[in-house]
Amino acid sequence: MSNRRSRSRISDDQIADLVSKLQQLIPEIRNRRSDKASASKVLQETCNYIRNLHSEVDGLSDRLSQLLESIDSDSAQAAIIRSLLM
Repeated sequence: MSNRRSRSRISDDQIADLVSKLQQLIPEIRNRRSDKASASKVLQETCNYIRNLHSEVDGLSDRLSQLLESIDSDSAQAAIIRSLLM
């Protein structure tokens, strides 16, 4: 079992590389002037960013549901919306 554990272990260099990649993906970190942020700060900002994305998706889903409820399901608008969702 210890042999299997050692194979799945991530090295410090790999962790640093992954944190660096996250740093490049998260707009709040990427747009800062400083080049380096601590790994904990990068992970914290990543979690915040994902939470914000979830909130945006929920809001857009609610708006889409309201829009679909307000139009005739046989209308051209409804067909366009359905085609965009497919």
